[in-house]
Amino acid sequence: MKVAVSAASGGLGTKTLNCLIEEVGAENVIAVARSPERVSVEGIEKRRGDYLSITELTVAFADVDSLVMISAPVGDTDRVVMHRNVIEAAKNAGVKKVVYTSVVGNGKEEDTWYWPTQQDNRQTEVDLADSGLDWVVARNGLYLEKDVENMIRSKDAGVYRNIAGDGKCGYITVGELAYATAKLAIDDRANGKILNLCGECLTQAQLVELANEVFAMELRYETIGDEENIALLMQHPGIAARGEHVAKMLTGCFQALRAGAFDMPSDFEAAAGRPVKPTLHMMRELRETIVA
Repeated sequence: MKVAVSAASGGLGTKTLNCLIEEVGAENVIAVARSPERVSVEGIEKRRGDYLSITELTVAFADVDSLVMISAPVGDTDRVVMHRNVIEAAKNAGVKKVVYTSVVGNGKEEDTWYWPTQQDNRQTEVDLADSGLDWVVARNGLYLEKDVENMIRSKDAGVYRNIAGDGKCGYITVGELAYATAKLAIDDRANGKILNLCGECLTQAQLVELANEVFAMELRYETIGDEENIALLMQHPGIAARGEHVAKMLTGCFQALRAGAFDMPSDFEAAAGRPVKPTLHMMRELRETIVA
């Protein structure tokens, strides 16, 4: 079986490639990326494939049996069209199955600034189900790494602020997501299913408490207003470079968390064949790569 990962140069793509190598061998793993030279995984075939070009993607997907379609980043480009290009190219190339990395949500995100982005995700899920291909939708939980890094940045101030309040979310690491995604790509048991890949659901205060234990901090959690959250996010150079609309979307993600949109049961074990790691365990693993 030949398995490809598209948009493979990012964090989830990199870890999924490594998991696939463990499952099917490097000779059967293909990385597809707009800039293949940016794919850091060695020993595998790397092909150029831009989500804006059906022709280029069709060539890149030649001889691929199963494809992991990592969702396009939020930006000014139409993500629905980009994902449709991937699906069309997969059909053209004779790909049998596509696993799409979507985002968890129970619908309560509808009245938030995150809703337009979530609508893109849901439309791609519909397009994939209507494609005639075998498919799996992996609705990913929010990345634990992101919040842990933000907490560590707040260490000196002694307070971690956002708008989520008492909303609960099943955070999960990229490594856990990659493991489950690789399993979904090579196993047909979950074909035709939408699965939530997330961890145990915790509030922000509970998450801070675990981070304090693991990273020897003394943070407290504080709720702030929506506009203040945007301003806080815009202090991050990476977010500021992408524009205030991205900070607003990310604030909308916290609005969704506050509304309970990410308080979801996990299907991780059905996808991966084992339970998701406890949040404390995942944080301790992150301690090896993140320095407080």
